[in-house]
Amino acid sequence: MTSRTQIMLEREMQRRVRRRASDLGISLAEYVRRLVARDLGGVPPAADPAVVFDLGASDGCDVAANKDAMLAEAFASGGHTPRRRSASRN
Repeated sequence: MTSRTQIMLEREMQRRVRRRASDLGISLAEYVRRLVARDLGGVPPAADPAVVFDLGASDGCDVAANKDAMLAEAFASGGHTPRRRSASRN
């Protein structure tokens, strides 16, 4: 269960906080929650959707047709480090 909390920030700090949250693609509230959890030694968010990108080897297959299997494989791998893509594709 969550509870509402109000904080006061200087204008410049609020501007920077909003910008950072936006850069991360999250709300200001989520940004503050993550900072507090990190400071208190809390558990990080359960899943970051970005971990599923660039994990599987497509080998020329049709991603649209095989997306469910590819996502299942990516989640099953448990957070593999993304591979670098080559500069040219054949």
